[in-house]
Amino acid sequence: MTELREENDWKPLKAGGFMAGIGPLYARRRDDGVFTYALETGDAHANAIGLVHGGVIAGLADQAIALVAWHAAGRVPVVTVEMSTRFTDSARPGARLEAEAAVRQTSGSMMFVDATVREGERTVALATAVMKIARKGGPDDADKQG
Repeated sequence: MTELREENDWKPLKAGGFMAGIGPLYARRRDDGVFTYALETGDAHANAIGLVHGGVIAGLADQAIALVAWHAAGRVPVVTVEMSTRFTDSARPGARLEAEAAVRQTSGSMMFVDATVREGERTVALATAVMKIARKGGPDDADKQG
């Protein structure tokens, strides 16, 4: 597994928790303001048949969705209520997976977010999620999920 270091404006992101276990995770902001998140995969990310495990791909998508939702919510905590992932292609260990997400709609404390995970030009997965904005100090604080 290679490190992106700071090539092409990639910066290490301290995601902590689960993502620290499968990362490191990198982020960069394009000129149009869109954030892209990347994960360099290796043998530790493989499933039993030698492909990148779907859980790794879904985890990257979920992290991109959460970060974009968090930013769109004014940097208030958000939690995933529901996420659907469609795997459109496979990836082999050693691949750099890149994820982008965008908020489709916000309704009250709920956000609807879409993400795409790619390896180069190939789309590996598409995901949609419902995110709940967990306002600090409100009744949602007791409902926080890990």
